[in-house]
Amino acid sequence: MISRIIWRCALPDTRNSITEMFWKIFANQNRKKVQEFKKYMDKFAISFNLYKDGNFIERSLPFDVIPRIMTAKEFHTLEKGLSQRIKALNLFLEDLYTTKNIIKDKIIPETFIYEAKGYLKELEGFSPPQKLRTHINGIDLVKDSVSNEWIILEDNLRVPSGASYPLSIRNTFRKIYPDFFEKMSIKPIKGYADLLIESMQYVNCGGINVVLTPGRYNSAYYEHAYLAEITGAQLVRNNELIVENKVVYFKNYNGEKIKVGAIYRRLDDEFLDPTFFNEESLIGVSGIMEAYLAGNVAIMNAPGNGIADDKGIYYFVPDMIEYYLKEEPILKNAPTYLPYFEKDKKYIFENMKKLVIKDVAEAGGYGVMFGHTMSEIQLQDLKTIIEANPRRFIAQELIEFYDEECYINDEIVPRKADFRAYVVMSKEPKVWSCGLTRYAVDAGNYLVNSSQGGGFKDTWVVEEA
Repeated sequence: MISRIIWRCALPDTRNSITEMFWKIFANQNRKKVQEFKKYMDKFAISFNLYKDGNFIERSLPFDVIPRIMTAKEFHTLEKGLSQRIKALNLFLEDLYTTKNIIKDKIIPETFIYEAKGYLKELEGFSPPQKLRTHINGIDLVKDSVSNEWIILEDNLRVPSGASYPLSIRNTFRKIYPDFFEKMSIKPIKGYADLLIESMQYVNCGGINVVLTPGRYNSAYYEHAYLAEITGAQLVRNNELIVENKVVYFKNYNGEKIKVGAIYRRLDDEFLDPTFFNEESLIGVSGIMEAYLAGNVAIMNAPGNGIADDKGIYYFVPDMIEYYLKEEPILKNAPTYLPYFEKDKKYIFENMKKLVIKDVAEAGGYGVMFGHTMSEIQLQDLKTIIEANPRRFIAQELIEFYDEECYINDEIVPRKADFRAYVVMSKEPKVWSCGLTRYAVDAGNYLVNSSQGGGFKDTWVVEEA
Protein backbone atom coordinates (compact mmCIF):
# COMPACT_ATOMS: atom_id res chain seq x y z
CA MET A 1 0.00 0.00 0.00
CA ILE A 2 1.16 3.57 -0.60
CA SER A 3 1.92 4.77 2.88
CA ARG A 4 -0.65 6.85 4.69
CA ILE A 5 2.32 8.66 6.22
CA ILE A 6 3.38 9.72 2.72
CA TRP A 7 -0.20 10.77 2.05
CA ARG A 8 -0.33 12.93 5.17
CA CYS A 9 2.96 14.61 4.31
CA ALA A 10 1.90 15.16 0.72
CA LEU A 11 -1.36 16.96 1.46
CA PRO A 12 -1.01 20.48 -0.03
CA ASP A 13 -1.58 23.54 2.14
CA THR A 14 -4.64 24.38 0.04
CA ARG A 15 -6.41 21.13 0.93
CA ASN A 16 -10.20 21.01 1.08
CA SER A 17 -12.82 18.27 1.16
CA ILE A 18 -12.18 17.43 -2.49
CA THR A 19 -8.40 17.10 -2.22
CA GLU A 20 -8.84 15.18 1.05
CA MET A 21 -11.05 12.68 -0.80
CA PHE A 22 -8.53 12.30 -3.63
CA TRP A 23 -5.62 11.59 -1.30
CA LYS A 24 -7.63 9.07 0.70
CA ILE A 25 -8.45 7.15 -2.48
CA PHE A 26 -4.89 7.47 -3.79
CA ALA A 27 -3.41 6.26 -0.48
CA ASN A 28 -5.41 3.06 -0.81
CA GLN A 29 -3.98 2.24 -4.24
CA ASN A 30 -1.08 -0.18 -4.39
CA ARG A 31 2.13 0.50 -6.27
CA LYS A 32 1.21 -2.16 -8.81
CA LYS A 33 -1.67 0.00 -10.02
CA VAL A 34 0.54 3.06 -10.31
CA GLN A 35 3.09 1.05 -12.27
CA GLU A 36 0.29 -0.26 -14.51
CA PHE A 37 -0.58 3.32 -15.36
CA LYS A 38 3.05 4.20 -16.04
CA LYS A 39 3.50 1.10 -18.20
CA TYR A 40 0.46 2.09 -20.27
CA MET A 41 1.93 5.57 -20.69
CA ASP A 42 5.22 4.12 -21.87
CA LYS A 43 3.45 1.88 -24.40
CA PHE A 44 1.14 4.57 -25.77
CA ALA A 45 3.46 7.48 -25.19
CA ILE A 46 2.45 11.04 -25.96
CA SER A 47 5.35 12.54 -27.85
CA PHE A 48 6.76 16.05 -27.70
CA ASN A 49 9.82 16.33 -29.89
CA LEU A 50 12.74 18.56 -29.01
CA TYR A 51 15.43 20.32 -31.01
CA LYS A 52 18.54 20.66 -28.87
CA ASP A 53 22.03 21.67 -29.95
CA GLY A 54 20.98 21.28 -33.59
CA ASN A 55 19.71 17.72 -33.07
CA PHE A 56 16.19 16.32 -33.38
CA ILE A 57 15.18 14.35 -30.28
CA GLU A 58 11.98 12.33 -30.38
CA ARG A 59 10.82 11.69 -26.83
CA SER A 60 7.76 10.83 -24.81
CA LEU A 61 6.32 13.60 -22.67
CA PRO A 62 6.78 13.02 -18.93
CA PHE A 63 3.43 12.42 -17.25
CA ASP A 64 2.45 12.44 -13.58
CA VAL A 65 -0.34 10.24 -12.21
CA ILE A 66 -1.42 12.80 -9.58
CA PRO A 67 -3.80 15.32 -11.16
CA ARG A 68 -4.18 18.96 -10.28
CA ILE A 69 -7.55 19.32 -8.53
CA MET A 70 -9.55 22.53 -8.73
CA THR A 71 -12.97 23.21 -7.27
CA ALA A 72 -15.75 24.22 -9.66
CA LYS A 73 -16.18 27.43 -7.67
CA GLU A 74 -12.53 28.37 -8.14
CA PHE A 75 -12.67 27.47 -11.82
CA HIS A 76 -15.78 29.63 -12.32
CA THR A 77 -13.73 32.69 -11.31
CA LEU A 78 -11.11 31.72 -13.88
CA GLU A 79 -13.84 31.29 -16.52
CA LYS A 80 -15.12 34.81 -16.01
CA GLY A 81 -11.67 36.37 -16.02
CA LEU A 82 -10.39 34.44 -19.03
CA SER A 83 -13.52 35.14 -21.10
CA GLN A 84 -13.19 38.82 -20.29
CA ARG A 85 -9.53 38.84 -21.31
CA ILE A 86 -10.05 37.08 -24.66
CA LYS A 87 -12.95 39.38 -25.56
CA ALA A 88 -10.71 42.38 -24.98
CA LEU A 89 -7.78 40.88 -26.90
CA ASN A 90 -9.98 40.07 -29.90
CA LEU A 91 -11.33 43.63 -29.91
CA PHE A 92 -7.78 44.95 -29.61
CA LEU A 93 -6.54 42.97 -32.63
CA GLU A 94 -9.53 43.96 -34.78
CA ASP A 95 -9.13 47.61 -33.80
CA LEU A 96 -5.36 47.56 -34.28
CA TYR A 97 -5.51 46.26 -37.85
CA THR A 98 -8.44 48.50 -38.86
CA THR A 99 -9.40 51.75 -37.07
CA LYS A 100 -6.42 51.93 -34.63
CA ASN A 101 -8.45 53.80 -32.02
CA ILE A 102 -6.34 52.44 -29.18
CA ILE A 103 -3.31 54.16 -30.70
CA LYS A 104 -5.20 57.37 -31.49
CA ASP A 105 -6.36 57.53 -27.89
CA LYS A 106 -2.78 56.97 -26.70
CA ILE A 107 -3.57 53.89 -24.62
CA ILE A 108 -0.53 52.16 -26.16
CA PRO A 109 2.42 54.13 -27.63
CA GLU A 110 2.38 54.03 -31.43
CA THR A 111 6.06 53.16 -31.77
CA PHE A 112 5.61 50.32 -29.28
CA ILE A 113 3.20 48.67 -31.74
CA TYR A 114 5.10 49.24 -34.94
CA GLU A 115 8.43 48.07 -33.53
CA ALA A 116 6.91 44.73 -32.53
CA LYS A 117 8.06 41.68 -34.50
CA GLY A 118 4.55 40.19 -34.44
CA TYR A 119 2.79 43.16 -36.03
CA LEU A 120 2.05 42.57 -39.73
CA LYS A 121 1.39 45.88 -41.45
CA GLU A 122 0.62 43.98 -44.68
CA LEU A 123 -2.70 43.02 -43.06
CA GLU A 124 -3.82 46.55 -42.20
CA GLY A 125 -7.42 47.24 -43.21
CA PHE A 126 -8.43 43.57 -43.38
CA SER A 127 -11.12 41.98 -41.19
CA PRO A 128 -11.27 38.16 -41.07
CA PRO A 129 -14.54 36.17 -41.18
CA GLN A 130 -16.89 37.23 -38.35
CA LYS A 131 -14.18 39.69 -37.25
CA LEU A 132 -12.86 36.83 -35.15
CA ARG A 133 -9.10 36.56 -34.70
CA THR A 134 -8.71 34.75 -31.38
CA HIS A 135 -10.26 31.36 -32.15
CA ILE A 136 -8.14 29.06 -29.97
CA ASN A 137 -6.22 30.57 -27.08
CA GLY A 138 -3.91 29.30 -24.37
CA ILE A 139 -3.53 31.51 -21.30
CA ASP A 140 -0.75 30.61 -18.85
CA LEU A 141 -1.40 31.19 -15.15
CA VAL A 142 0.16 30.41 -11.80
CA LYS A 143 -1.35 30.50 -8.32
CA ASP A 144 0.50 32.89 -6.03
CA SER A 145 1.35 31.17 -2.75
CA VAL A 146 1.33 34.54 -0.93
CA SER A 147 -1.97 36.07 -2.10
CA ASN A 148 -3.62 32.75 -3.03
CA GLU A 149 -4.72 34.44 -6.29
CA TRP A 150 -4.40 33.20 -9.85
CA ILE A 151 -1.98 35.38 -11.81
CA ILE A 152 -1.73 35.52 -15.62
CA LEU A 153 1.83 35.14 -16.88
CA GLU A 154 1.29 35.31 -20.63
CA ASP A 155 -1.17 35.05 -23.50
CA ASN A 156 -0.75 32.58 -26.37
CA LEU A 157 -2.89 33.64 -29.32
CA ARG A 158 -0.91 32.27 -32.25
CA VAL A 159 -0.60 28.48 -32.13
CA PRO A 160 -1.08 27.35 -28.52
CA SER A 161 -0.46 23.65 -28.00
CA GLY A 162 -1.10 21.08 -25.28
CA ALA A 163 -4.87 20.50 -25.15
CA SER A 164 -4.55 17.01 -26.59
CA TYR A 165 -2.45 15.73 -23.69
CA PRO A 166 -5.11 15.75 -20.94
CA LEU A 167 -7.69 14.65 -23.52
CA SER A 168 -5.57 11.62 -24.34
CA ILE A 169 -5.01 10.58 -20.76
CA ARG A 170 -8.46 11.02 -19.21
CA ASN A 171 -9.84 7.71 -20.55
CA THR A 172 -6.83 5.88 -19.14
CA PHE A 173 -7.50 7.43 -15.75
CA ARG A 174 -11.10 6.24 -15.87
CA LYS A 175 -10.03 2.72 -16.79
CA ILE A 176 -7.30 2.23 -14.20
CA TYR A 177 -8.71 4.38 -11.40
CA PRO A 178 -12.53 4.06 -11.64
CA ASP A 179 -12.87 4.85 -7.91
CA PHE A 180 -12.06 8.49 -8.49
CA PHE A 181 -14.82 8.93 -11.05
CA GLU A 182 -17.36 6.99 -9.01
CA LYS A 183 -16.76 8.96 -5.80
CA MET A 184 -15.83 12.43 -7.10
CA SER A 185 -17.92 14.74 -9.32
CA ILE A 186 -15.22 15.36 -11.92
CA LYS A 187 -16.34 17.49 -14.86
CA PRO A 188 -16.15 15.68 -18.23
CA ILE A 189 -13.78 17.15 -20.84
CA LYS A 190 -14.80 15.54 -24.13
CA GLY A 191 -16.59 18.76 -25.07
CA TYR A 192 -13.31 20.31 -26.25
CA ALA A 193 -13.82 18.75 -29.69
CA ASP A 194 -17.27 20.36 -29.87
CA LEU A 195 -15.79 23.75 -28.99
CA LEU A 196 -13.26 23.44 -31.81
CA ILE A 197 -15.89 22.32 -34.32
CA GLU A 198 -18.19 25.17 -33.31
CA SER A 199 -15.40 27.70 -33.84
CA MET A 200 -14.42 26.18 -37.20
CA GLN A 201 -18.00 26.22 -38.42
CA TYR A 202 -18.59 29.76 -37.16
CA VAL A 203 -15.91 31.17 -39.48
CA ASN A 204 -16.01 28.55 -42.28
CA CYS A 205 -16.25 30.20 -45.70
CA GLY A 206 -17.75 27.17 -47.43
CA GLY A 207 -15.91 23.87 -47.66
CA ILE A 208 -14.25 21.33 -45.40
CA ASN A 209 -12.25 22.00 -42.24
CA VAL A 210 -8.56 21.05 -42.26
CA VAL A 211 -5.70 20.99 -39.75
CA LEU A 212 -2.52 22.16 -41.47
CA THR A 213 0.59 20.54 -39.97
CA PRO A 214 4.29 21.00 -40.80
CA GLY A 215 4.65 17.22 -40.43
CA ARG A 216 5.92 14.60 -38.01
CA TYR A 217 9.15 16.43 -37.14
CA ASN A 218 7.19 19.23 -35.52
CA SER A 219 7.30 19.08 -31.71
CA ALA A 220 3.50 18.90 -31.42
CA TYR A 221 2.71 16.60 -34.36
CA TYR A 222 1.00 14.12 -32.04
CA GLU A 223 -1.47 16.86 -31.15
CA HIS A 224 -2.09 17.88 -34.76
CA ALA A 225 -3.13 14.35 -35.67
CA TYR A 226 -5.16 13.88 -32.49
CA LEU A 227 -7.17 17.10 -32.87
CA ALA A 228 -7.87 16.41 -36.54
CA GLU A 229 -9.23 13.00 -35.59
CA ILE A 230 -11.56 14.16 -32.80
CA THR A 231 -12.96 17.09 -34.81
CA GLY A 232 -13.41 15.17 -38.06
CA ALA A 233 -11.16 17.68 -39.84
CA GLN A 234 -8.74 16.56 -42.53
CA LEU A 235 -5.09 16.46 -41.41
CA VAL A 236 -3.05 17.95 -44.26
CA ARG A 237 0.48 18.96 -45.13
CA ASN A 238 1.30 21.81 -47.46
CA ASN A 239 1.65 19.59 -50.55
CA GLU A 240 -1.96 18.47 -50.12
CA LEU A 241 -3.37 21.99 -50.47
CA ILE A 242 -3.47 24.00 -53.67
CA VAL A 243 -4.76 27.49 -54.40
CA GLU A 244 -6.58 28.29 -57.65
CA ASN A 245 -8.27 31.61 -58.38
CA LYS A 246 -7.88 32.61 -54.73
CA VAL A 247 -9.66 29.48 -53.50
CA VAL A 248 -7.99 26.78 -51.36
CA TYR A 249 -8.54 23.12 -52.26
CA PHE A 250 -7.56 19.85 -50.62
CA LYS A 251 -6.26 17.41 -53.21
CA ASN A 252 -6.91 13.83 -52.10
CA TYR A 253 -5.16 10.62 -53.21
CA ASN A 254 -7.58 10.24 -56.11
CA GLY A 255 -6.66 13.66 -57.44
CA GLU A 256 -10.08 15.05 -56.51
CA LYS A 257 -10.11 18.71 -55.44
CA ILE A 258 -12.26 19.54 -52.41
CA LYS A 259 -12.87 23.16 -51.41
CA VAL A 260 -11.49 24.20 -48.01
CA GLY A 261 -13.50 26.60 -45.86
CA ALA A 262 -11.47 26.80 -42.64
CA ILE A 263 -7.82 26.05 -41.86
CA TYR A 264 -6.69 25.36 -38.31
CA ARG A 265 -3.04 26.07 -38.97
CA ARG A 266 -0.31 24.69 -36.72
CA LEU A 267 2.60 26.70 -38.09
CA ASP A 268 3.76 30.25 -37.48
CA ASP A 269 2.93 33.21 -39.71
CA GLU A 270 6.38 33.47 -41.27
CA PHE A 271 6.15 29.94 -42.70
CA LEU A 272 2.49 30.05 -43.76
CA ASP A 273 2.89 31.30 -47.34
CA PRO A 274 6.26 31.55 -49.12
CA THR A 275 4.86 34.06 -51.63
CA PHE A 276 3.62 36.39 -48.88
CA PHE A 277 6.01 35.88 -45.96
CA ASN A 278 9.29 33.92 -45.91
CA GLU A 279 10.10 32.80 -49.45
CA GLU A 280 12.36 30.05 -48.08
CA SER A 281 9.52 28.30 -46.27
CA LEU A 282 9.18 24.66 -47.32
CA ILE A 283 6.12 23.96 -45.17
CA GLY A 284 3.78 26.75 -46.29
CA VAL A 285 1.14 26.94 -49.03
CA SER A 286 1.75 29.38 -51.87
CA GLY A 287 -1.24 31.66 -52.38
CA ILE A 288 -3.01 30.82 -49.12
CA MET A 289 -2.80 34.42 -47.91
CA GLU A 290 -4.26 35.70 -51.18
CA ALA A 291 -7.25 33.39 -50.66
CA TYR A 292 -7.54 34.52 -47.05
CA LEU A 293 -7.45 38.23 -47.92
CA ALA A 294 -10.08 37.62 -50.61
CA GLY A 295 -12.40 36.26 -47.91
CA ASN A 296 -12.52 32.77 -49.40
CA VAL A 297 -11.06 30.85 -46.47
CA ALA A 298 -10.73 31.31 -42.71
CA ILE A 299 -7.37 30.82 -41.01
CA MET A 300 -7.36 29.91 -37.32
CA ASN A 301 -5.80 31.67 -35.49
CA ALA A 302 -5.66 34.80 -37.59
CA PRO A 303 -2.30 35.80 -39.07
CA GLY A 304 -1.01 38.86 -37.25
CA ASN A 305 -1.97 37.66 -33.77
CA GLY A 306 1.71 37.61 -32.83
CA ILE A 307 1.43 41.23 -31.70
CA ALA A 308 -0.89 40.11 -28.89
CA ASP A 309 1.57 37.34 -27.88
CA ASP A 310 4.27 39.96 -27.48
CA LYS A 311 5.24 40.06 -23.81
CA GLY A 312 5.49 43.84 -24.00
CA ILE A 313 1.87 44.11 -25.17
CA TYR A 314 0.89 41.86 -22.23
CA TYR A 315 1.67 44.86 -20.00
CA PHE A 316 -1.25 46.76 -21.56
CA VAL A 317 -3.95 44.05 -21.44
CA PRO A 318 -5.53 45.38 -18.21
CA ASP A 319 -5.79 48.76 -19.96
CA MET A 320 -7.41 47.07 -22.97
CA ILE A 321 -10.07 45.50 -20.75
CA GLU A 322 -10.95 48.89 -19.30
CA TYR A 323 -10.78 50.60 -22.72
CA TYR A 324 -12.89 48.16 -24.76
CA LEU A 325 -15.17 46.60 -22.16
CA LYS A 326 -15.41 49.41 -19.57
CA GLU A 327 -14.72 46.78 -16.89
CA GLU A 328 -12.12 46.18 -14.22
CA PRO A 329 -9.89 43.17 -14.95
CA ILE A 330 -11.03 40.08 -13.05
CA LEU A 331 -7.62 38.37 -13.25
CA LYS A 332 -4.36 40.18 -12.59
CA ASN A 333 -1.12 40.31 -14.56
CA ALA A 334 2.13 39.59 -12.78
CA PRO A 335 3.76 42.88 -11.65
CA THR A 336 5.52 43.88 -14.87
CA TYR A 337 7.94 46.64 -15.85
CA LEU A 338 8.86 47.96 -19.30
CA PRO A 339 12.38 49.35 -19.74
CA TYR A 340 10.82 51.25 -22.67
CA PHE A 341 9.64 53.67 -19.96
CA GLU A 342 12.45 55.47 -18.11
CA LYS A 343 10.80 55.09 -14.70
CA ASP A 344 10.43 51.34 -15.16
CA LYS A 345 13.95 50.98 -16.54
CA LYS A 346 15.37 52.71 -13.46
CA TYR A 347 13.48 50.29 -11.22
CA ILE A 348 14.65 47.27 -13.25
CA PHE A 349 18.31 48.29 -13.11
CA GLU A 350 18.12 48.89 -9.35
CA ASN A 351 16.34 45.59 -8.63
CA MET A 352 17.53 43.25 -11.36
CA LYS A 353 18.82 40.65 -8.89
CA LYS A 354 15.28 39.84 -7.74
CA LEU A 355 13.46 40.10 -11.09
CA VAL A 356 12.74 37.78 -14.00
CA ILE A 357 13.78 39.30 -17.32
CA LYS A 358 12.11 38.10 -20.52
CA ASP A 359 12.78 38.62 -24.21
CA VAL A 360 9.39 39.79 -25.53
CA ALA A 361 9.50 37.83 -28.79
CA GLU A 362 10.57 34.47 -27.36
CA ALA A 363 8.29 31.61 -26.30
CA GLY A 364 8.45 28.11 -24.85
CA GLY A 365 10.58 29.16 -21.88
CA TYR A 366 13.34 30.54 -24.11
CA GLY A 367 14.74 34.01 -23.43
CA VAL A 368 13.83 33.87 -19.71
CA MET A 369 16.54 35.01 -17.27
CA PHE A 370 16.31 34.85 -13.48
CA GLY A 371 18.26 37.69 -11.91
CA HIS A 372 19.06 35.76 -8.73
CA THR A 373 20.91 33.09 -10.73
CA MET A 374 23.11 35.54 -12.65
CA SER A 375 26.60 36.79 -11.78
CA GLU A 376 27.36 40.52 -11.46
CA ILE A 377 29.13 40.44 -14.81
CA GLN A 378 26.13 38.79 -16.47
CA LEU A 379 23.76 41.32 -14.91
CA GLN A 380 25.90 44.21 -16.12
CA ASP A 381 26.06 42.75 -19.64
CA LEU A 382 22.27 42.37 -19.63
CA LYS A 383 21.83 46.00 -18.56
CA THR A 384 23.95 47.05 -21.53
CA ILE A 385 21.80 44.99 -23.90
CA ILE A 386 18.58 46.40 -22.42
CA GLU A 387 19.92 49.95 -22.65
CA ALA A 388 20.61 49.45 -26.35
CA ASN A 389 17.19 47.92 -27.10
CA PRO A 390 14.67 48.54 -24.29
CA ARG A 391 11.68 47.50 -26.42
CA ARG A 392 13.05 43.96 -26.58
CA PHE A 393 12.57 43.14 -22.86
CA ILE A 394 10.19 43.15 -19.95
CA ALA A 395 10.90 42.44 -16.29
CA GLN A 396 8.57 40.81 -13.76
CA GLU A 397 8.60 40.19 -10.06
CA LEU A 398 9.41 36.57 -9.29
CA ILE A 399 6.15 34.99 -8.14
CA GLU A 400 6.48 32.21 -5.60
CA PHE A 401 3.75 30.08 -7.08
CA TYR A 402 2.35 26.90 -5.58
CA ASP A 403 4.00 23.54 -6.02
CA GLU A 404 1.94 20.56 -7.13
CA GLU A 405 2.53 17.14 -5.64
CA CYS A 406 4.12 14.74 -8.18
CA TYR A 407 4.74 11.00 -7.99
CA ILE A 408 8.37 10.69 -9.15
CA ASN A 409 10.62 7.65 -8.56
CA ASP A 410 8.15 6.11 -6.08
CA GLU A 411 8.05 9.27 -3.99
CA ILE A 412 5.52 12.07 -3.68
CA VAL A 413 7.49 15.29 -4.09
CA PRO A 414 6.63 18.98 -4.65
CA ARG A 415 7.37 20.53 -8.05
CA LYS A 416 6.68 23.96 -9.52
CA ALA A 417 3.63 23.86 -11.81
CA ASP A 418 1.69 26.32 -13.93
CA PHE A 419 -1.70 26.00 -15.62
CA ARG A 420 -2.56 26.63 -19.27
CA ALA A 421 -6.25 27.34 -19.68
CA TYR A 422 -7.86 27.01 -23.12
CA VAL A 423 -10.41 29.52 -24.35
CA VAL A 424 -12.14 28.72 -27.66
CA MET A 425 -14.13 31.49 -29.29
CA SER A 426 -16.99 31.50 -31.77
CA LYS A 427 -19.73 34.06 -31.11
CA GLU A 428 -18.60 34.18 -27.47
CA PRO A 429 -15.48 32.85 -25.72
CA LYS A 430 -15.89 29.53 -23.91
CA VAL A 431 -13.41 28.17 -21.38
CA TRP A 432 -12.71 24.44 -21.51
CA SER A 433 -13.34 22.77 -18.15
CA CYS A 434 -9.85 21.29 -18.00
CA GLY A 435 -6.46 22.58 -19.08
CA LEU A 436 -2.80 21.64 -19.13
CA THR A 437 -0.93 21.55 -15.85
CA ARG A 438 2.79 21.58 -16.59
CA TYR A 439 5.38 20.79 -13.95
CA ALA A 440 9.15 21.06 -13.72
CA VAL A 441 10.78 17.64 -13.48
CA ASP A 442 13.70 18.99 -11.43
CA ALA A 443 13.29 20.35 -7.91
CA GLY A 444 13.60 24.14 -7.65
CA ASN A 445 13.17 24.74 -11.38
CA TYR A 446 10.66 27.47 -12.32
CA LEU A 447 10.61 26.62 -16.05
CA VAL A 448 7.81 24.13 -16.64
CA ASN A 449 7.52 24.34 -20.44
CA SER A 450 7.42 21.09 -22.41
CA SER A 451 10.14 22.52 -24.65
CA GLN A 452 12.33 22.85 -21.54
CA GLY A 453 11.86 19.20 -20.57
CA GLY A 454 8.83 19.71 -18.31
CA GLY A 455 6.06 17.17 -17.82
CA PHE A 456 2.29 17.37 -17.61
CA LYS A 457 -0.57 16.15 -15.47
CA ASP A 458 -4.33 16.01 -15.85
CA THR A 459 -6.48 18.78 -14.37
CA TRP A 460 -9.73 17.88 -12.63
CA VAL A 461 -12.46 20.43 -12.08
CA VAL A 462 -14.59 18.96 -9.31
CA GLU A 463 -17.95 19.90 -7.84
CA GLU A 464 -17.97 19.97 -4.04
CA ALA A 465 -20.48 17.69 -2.37
